[in-house]
Amino acid sequence: MNFSDFITHSGKRICKEYYVHLVQVSKADGTIDPTELELLHKEGRKFGLTDPEIDKLIDSEINHHYNPPYSLEGKFQHLYNIAEMVLADDVVSEGEIKLIRKFAIEAGFDDKTITRLVDLLLKGVEAGKDEESLLAEFRKKHLFRD
Repeated sequence: MNFSDFITHSGKRICKEYYVHLVQVSKADGTIDPTELELLHKEGRKFGLTDPEIDKLIDSEINHHYNPPYSLEGKFQHLYNIAEMVLADDVVSEGEIKLIRKFAIEAGFDDKTITRLVDLLLKGVEAGKDEESLLAEFRKKHLFRD
């Protein structure tokens, strides 16, 4: 199977890179707990991957660490794409929220910002807003809050 790209519910292509980042962030604390593993399988199946293919991908990424982009735009893009993946089945679990938060932590956002950012992304993606408009909204709100 070619893992070169996946399609979200909105039709936007997402590179293998974003799913790999899910794997890397899931193991950021040294292990992938059963809840995270279940979530990785759930997300992978959304893209037509089989459980053995998902396990192989997870195993191949076991020694790699997530290196977030340096720019705010790059970090936001990663988080936006993860939000799209999470919302692909229209159900957001606590595990998925935890994973997005871990991603944001790894990207260098603080706790106060993460709460607002995750809320903005999930509500915005669900409403069909594009990445650029959500980034502009985040910048505006983030710059004027403590």
